[in-house]
Amino acid sequence: MDYIEKTVKENVVFKGKIMTVHCDDALLPNGVPCQREIVKHSGGACVLYEDEGKILFVRQYRYAYGESVYELPAGKLEKGEDPALSAARELEEEAGIKAGRLQLLFVMYPSPGYTDEKIYIYRAFEGKKGKAHLDEGEFLDVEYIPVEKVKEMLQKGEIRDGKTIVALQAYFLSEK
Repeated sequence: MDYIEKTVKENVVFKGKIMTVHCDDALLPNGVPCQREIVKHSGGACVLYEDEGKILFVRQYRYAYGESVYELPAGKLEKGEDPALSAARELEEEAGIKAGRLQLLFVMYPSPGYTDEKIYIYRAFEGKKGKAHLDEGEFLDVEYIPVEKVKEMLQKGEIRDGKTIVALQAYFLSEK
């Protein structure tokens, strides 16, 4: 059976700097009309970097949650940007690490029920330390956390960011 829903009309409800919200008119596979609320987003790139048994994290305040969150360096893709370039840029901007090479681990859909966002998850290798240069209005701390401590943090629920959890799980599975 064909389960594709067909867009009848796109209706933009809000257009911001990082996302656009739609409330589209659509048709279900059986032809019944429906509405689909969608957050359109250019996507993002996330990068895991491990050095001498420690994983690089950034910790920054996230307004939506009202708390500081442990995350891997990440950022949104500019329109048409190669995700690998975005990952390399974010690692250098946020942590001052220039990656010698990147390996795409996979692409994740963080919440397919309401957004078209894709997050490209990379692992960086052969990093050279330099100086971070944060974006204007960006405030964060960089921490290198030993791998065993990271595992404990995951088990205790201290790491809550989805893209970071997925990247760490992939890293730990690949290390077996």
